[in-house]
Amino acid sequence: MPNTPSLFTSSPGAKFEKGEMPLRELGEKGVHIKILFSGICHSDIHQARDEWFEGIFPMVPGHEIAGKVVAVGSKVSKFKVGQSVGVGTFVDSCRTCEYCLKGMENYCLTGNVQTYNGRHYDEAPTYGGYAQDIVVDENYVLSVPENLDLAAASPLLCAGITLYSPLKHWQVGPGKKVAILGLGGLGHMGVKFAVAMGAETYVLGHSPAKAADAKEFGAKEYLITTDAFETHKNSFDVIVNTTSADLDVDGLLGMLKVGGSLVNVGLPGSNQTYNPFSLVTGLKSIAGANTGNIKDTQEMLDFCGKHNIVSTIEMVDASDPSAVDSAYSRVVGSDVRYRFVIDASTI
Repeated sequence: MPNTPSLFTSSPGAKFEKGEMPLRELGEKGVHIKILFSGICHSDIHQARDEWFEGIFPMVPGHEIAGKVVAVGSKVSKFKVGQSVGVGTFVDSCRTCEYCLKGMENYCLTGNVQTYNGRHYDEAPTYGGYAQDIVVDENYVLSVPENLDLAAASPLLCAGITLYSPLKHWQVGPGKKVAILGLGGLGHMGVKFAVAMGAETYVLGHSPAKAADAKEFGAKEYLITTDAFETHKNSFDVIVNTTSADLDVDGLLGMLKVGGSLVNVGLPGSNQTYNPFSLVTGLKSIAGANTGNIKDTQEMLDFCGKHNIVSTIEMVDASDPSAVDSAYSRVVGSDVRYRFVIDASTI
C-alpha cells in the first residue's frame, strides 16, 4: 500500500507531527487527488482532542479538501486528470438505505464513511486532508469550478455546504428576511449565500466588532442580539444559528415571523431550553441541519462559481507542524478571519 506525507496527531490533544500515512489503492472507481489545500474546521479540533467521542489514532484530520486529479481508475467516468476537485465530510455511504437511495447520503442509516476519524467498510481507518494525497471513489468527489481560487474554495466543502443546504431547504431567496447568528467561519458563508440568493440579510452578534465585515459581505445591518430581541420582534422568516454558545432560545423565537424557523448548524456544548409557548403561539419551529448531500454540494459549488463566492481565509504554512497547533488555538479563541487553510505543499 502506498503512503503519503501527512500531518497527524498521535493521541487526543497531542501536538501535530509529520509522517507518512497509508493511501488507499486506486481501484477501478478511485480518483487519486493531489491535495493542494485543506481547510481547518472547528470539528477537526473537537475530534483531534476527543471532545465529541473516542477518536481513532493516529488521526489525520481534514474534510475541506481541494486539489487536482492526478490519476483515475479504469472505470471512472466523471473526472479526468488535471481537473480541479474537492472532497467534503464523507467518502462513502451504504448506497442501499432509504436515504442513500433518495440522494441524502449525509443521513445514511448505516452510517456514512467519514473522511477522517472513521472506518471504511473494510474496517481500514480513514485519513483526511492534512496530507498531500487522497484516493476517493468518484461518486464522492466534487468538481470545483475552475474560476474559483482553490485555496479559498476548500472551506466550501464543509463550511459552505453546511450553510447552503439549510438555506436551500428553507427556501431562502427574494422576499425572505434572514438573520445569521454569529459571523465566524460558518456565519460569514451564510451571509454570502443568503445575499446571493436574494434574501434581505442581517447578522446577529454579541459585539459590534464585526459590523464592518458584515456590511462588506452584503448584510443589510449588523444587530446586537440582545438589543434585537426587542427591536426586531416578529421580523425574520429564518434565523440560522452558527455558534456554539448557549442561546436565549425564547428570545430568538420571538424574533421570528409567524411560521418562521430557527435552524441550528452550530453545536452548543450543553442542552438548550425553551418555553413551548414560544413555538405554539406563532406556528414556529426549531430545526437543525447536518452538512449536505453530494448533489447539493455540487450544486453549491456551481452556485459559487456563478456568483464568485469563496471563503475569506488565512493561509497556514505547515513546514513547522506547530503552525497547525497555533491555528487550532486561534480558532478556539475566535481569532481568525474567517477560515484557516493549510497549504498542503508545505506538509
